Amino acid sequence: MNILAIADDESKSLWDFYDPVKLENVDLIISCGDLKPAYLEFLVTMAHCPVLYVCGNHDSRYEMHPPEGCICIEDRVFDYHGLRILGLGGSMRYRPGPYMYTEKEMQSRISKVRRDILLKNGFDVLVTHAPAKGYGDMEDLPHQGFACFNDVLTKYHPKYMLHGHVHKTYSHTFQRVMPHECGTKIINAYESYRFEIADSEYPKEGHTGSPLYDLMVSMRRPKYG
Repeated sequence: MNILAIADDESKSLWDFYDPVKLENVDLIISCGDLKPAYLEFLVTMAHCPVLYVCGNHDSRYEMHPPEGCICIEDRVFDYHGLRILGLGGSMRYRPGPYMYTEKEMQSRISKVRRDILLKNGFDVLVTHAPAKGYGDMEDLPHQGFACFNDVLTKYHPKYMLHGHVHKTYSHTFQRVMPHECGTKIINAYESYRFEIADSEYPKEGHTGSPLYDLMVSMRRPKYG
């Protein structure tokens, strides 16, 4: 599955100087936050695939104008043809406003979504706005990562984590891709990053190993004949 991950800055290549060739063979677009609703709406209109998103700390406009035609995956595990994607947007709380959380508040969100994780027998991709603490974050409070993300990665071992929030222009030590100690590949989606997830890296649709969820998926499939 070919994934286009985006975050923080609208890519001129994908918007101002759009060429249909640039979205050829993209199977899924995932936004890690802090992008204009109009940008996501443009991409979902021009691409022949869904656009999933979580919210960034500058996305208060989403409360009045959520990106039309796009799918919010906050606080749930979204199943896309077998690829299980957990969304936990927002940043560390550094001022009043939406989509900002203390460490304790983020831990509470994770606790509430555990039932969905259990139902679907885990997840393959963690999508956040903020990074995990110690993995591409910064020392100032607004750009610190969440320690509880490390706990989630260590417990569930997803293949990938996608995040934004820390821009390439912030530091000469910016890393696009880095490994987590648990084996998860962490990708900073700043502006845009395209990568491929092999079929072998996630279960076939309806074959998660969770008897209840796999039964639910099989019952949703259209039956012919």
